[in-house]
Amino acid sequence: MKVIAFNGSARKDGNTAYLIRTIFDELNRENIETEMIQLAGKPLRGCMACGKCRENRDRHCVIKTDEMNIYIEKMVEAEGIILGSPTYFATITSEMKALIDRTGYVCRGNGHLLARKVGAAVVAVRRGGAVHAFDTLNHFFTISQMIIPGSDYWNFGMGLQPGDVENDTEGIQTMQILGRNMAWLMKKIYT
Repeated sequence: MKVIAFNGSARKDGNTAYLIRTIFDELNRENIETEMIQLAGKPLRGCMACGKCRENRDRHCVIKTDEMNIYIEKMVEAEGIILGSPTYFATITSEMKALIDRTGYVCRGNGHLLARKVGAAVVAVRRGGAVHAFDTLNHFFTISQMIIPGSDYWNFGMGLQPGDVENDTEGIQTMQILGRNMAWLMKKIYT
């Protein structure tokens, strides 16, 4: 089994990446393979609403100037998907929004390619707006017919500067529990 994670932060290896790696530690303990793709420095444009992915039905977006089709393939191949984003003006980053929009359109238009996969949202936040960002990520999972594991709190960690989230004891605990619950759920579904 494999979990693919996408870090939508403009900062490579910042707080969002740390939270994702905390979940990975738990998944790896359960012999679940993990991979993180960091979107920092890899600009993604939004959906053009051309409808070609639904017309062509080839599981690909017609935009070929970025790595979106690679990302879609990785999601389709994995049993679990983590989407992580810092909170920008009470929502997710534009790169994460582009990933969601284009992936969602391609996968829904090609037979609901993500149905019954396990999906988890992770949010890094300085102070406020995390719940809206968390909801936005979860809306992608629910409309994609995915299954969402819970934790003992909403899946976010607090911190401003890179590394600050390491001091959020409750946030780290939330990610650890999320990782254990994600592993449990994946084993129930896929073994």
